[in-house]
Amino acid sequence: MMPAVPYRGLALCGVVFVFLSVFASGCTAGAPDSGKMLVAVTIPPQAESIEAIGGDRVDVLVLVPPGASPHTYELTPGQLADLSRARVYAVVGSGVEFETAWMGKIREVNPDMAVVNCSEGVTLVDGDPHIWLSPANAKIMAKNVCNGLITADPAGKKVYEANLAAYLARLDALDADIRAEIGASGCHALLVSHASWGYFARDYGLVQIAIEEGGKESSPRQIEEIVAHAQADNISVVFAAPEASTRSAHVVADEIDGRVVLLSPLAGNYTENLRAAAAAIAGSV
Repeated sequence: MMPAVPYRGLALCGVVFVFLSVFASGCTAGAPDSGKMLVAVTIPPQAESIEAIGGDRVDVLVLVPPGASPHTYELTPGQLADLSRARVYAVVGSGVEFETAWMGKIREVNPDMAVVNCSEGVTLVDGDPHIWLSPANAKIMAKNVCNGLITADPAGKKVYEANLAAYLARLDALDADIRAEIGASGCHALLVSHASWGYFARDYGLVQIAIEEGGKESSPRQIEEIVAHAQADNISVVFAAPEASTRSAHVVADEIDGRVVLLSPLAGNYTENLRAAAAAIAGSV
């Protein structure tokens, strides 16, 4: 995960951030054989772009289901059977642990399946795989998806390109709305339990302050320091992911007489999830 950025002297947002996970719209198991091109993705946020660009020419198979963690999830026999029928697998490609652990097995069950690296062209930050939480990155990922679909299904080229243009316009509108909302709020920093929002913070001029780094909980001394700075800056909200432990977030929230708000980096309905995130951040000041 991205290391926390030093935060002394900053006017922090008064919030701890936790979002309720929104179910993905794609298939997760037992994908029907509809005659459409079956496209596999790793996580729920990817499903929206595949459906938007592929339209009625594709079905989507989400491998890590809503509520599960890509750090630990294991494929089921049913999912492996579904993967044997997939024409395309759009991997995040940024170091997601699920992909690292399972790609060998996935290739074994379907060696002819095309693999699209959605991270191609994205400037990666070492240790932070959450590239999709940036609308700017999401545009690059969508273009890679479109190219992959065209390669696998050349007959759909015009459809895919037209759908891509419409989806890129949605992402541009999303970016503009978030930029305006965050900018008007005066928010300068996020206090989060888990360092998942680094790309989002980078795009919108925010500092991400993480209670946990590299999957490890902070020591009691580190918690004391975080609490002291939170109290000094009137922080009252901690942002936490529902897919992971929220214990540290609640410890800090109790100490500052604040609250924990669940924010999922893995929720489906991608654009609406980021709009909800921006609204929560802006409203936390």
